[in-house]
Amino acid sequence: MSSTSATSNPAASFEPYRRRLLGLAYRMLGSMADAEDAVQETYLRWHGADRDRVLDPRAFLMTTTTRVCLDMLTSARARHEEYVGPWLPEPVLDTAALAPDTRTELAEDLSVALLLTLDRLSPLERAAFLLHDVFDFSFTEVATTLERSEPACRKLATRARAHVCALRPRGATAPPVRSDGIDAKHAQLMSAFAAATQSGDLNALTQLLASDVRVVTDGGGKVRAALKVVEGADEAAKFLVGVATRKRPDAWWRDDFRPRFAIINGLPGIIVEGSEGAVQTAAFEIEGGVIRALYVVRNPDKLRHLAVRHESGPE
Repeated sequence: MSSTSATSNPAASFEPYRRRLLGLAYRMLGSMADAEDAVQETYLRWHGADRDRVLDPRAFLMTTTTRVCLDMLTSARARHEEYVGPWLPEPVLDTAALAPDTRTELAEDLSVALLLTLDRLSPLERAAFLLHDVFDFSFTEVATTLERSEPACRKLATRARAHVCALRPRGATAPPVRSDGIDAKHAQLMSAFAAATQSGDLNALTQLLASDVRVVTDGGGKVRAALKVVEGADEAAKFLVGVATRKRPDAWWRDDFRPRFAIINGLPGIIVEGSEGAVQTAAFEIEGGVIRALYVVRNPDKLRHLAVRHESGPE
């Protein structure tokens, strides 16, 4: 319902929707920087719109953000094709700030695994799936947003849902880690992982990894990282010990680095900080008491938004 008094101030009428729009844009783009740009563009269009004629501000703003993101994905996909090594989404710590205010199964899931799965979908599949399955849009609303027929949007969402169900790991369906801290067992496992990695204890490290573990590292061609996914416990352990203990300026671990625990995209993780801020994040996918996947972001462009905090971390 439109009201002149409710929409006359563009900033005040926009602000209640900002979190939802940012959550949609981040899921669409996998980048907080790009998501913030998309939301800012949406605000500019809201500011310039004839707001008194907008019957449903929520639908208008969600539709606008979706279309802005679809336009941005064209250039984003081109950047992906030129990206050096594996691409990972920009890590986020405050997932509550990106919550969609719905009760859907995937409402609170911002895991790296889900975002990587979304990245494999076509832009329209991703949009249809997110709007319907995560943000609780009706297919009539999805059809209006995507300017496609309702049956076509149902097919897009169905295809996307099948991919998500097939590619999301079993552990991803577990309840999210508490936002106020790391689970004690996860903390113990990550501390043992850090100790084994830094000491070069291959045997101890291998015992902490699932036999089919995957280590995905994103350096963006700017810092040292594997150029492909490292798979299998033996290969992963050798790689991790090698990059952590090698005496080089670009080694993954130095005496002046400070590790701390954090929730990264809803997963237990470790942030490594240097004098200039975060130099690395590692998100752990843990199942059955072992590490099934490790997602390491080292690309400095993806870490700038993480503030330096001096807290105790893994011993």
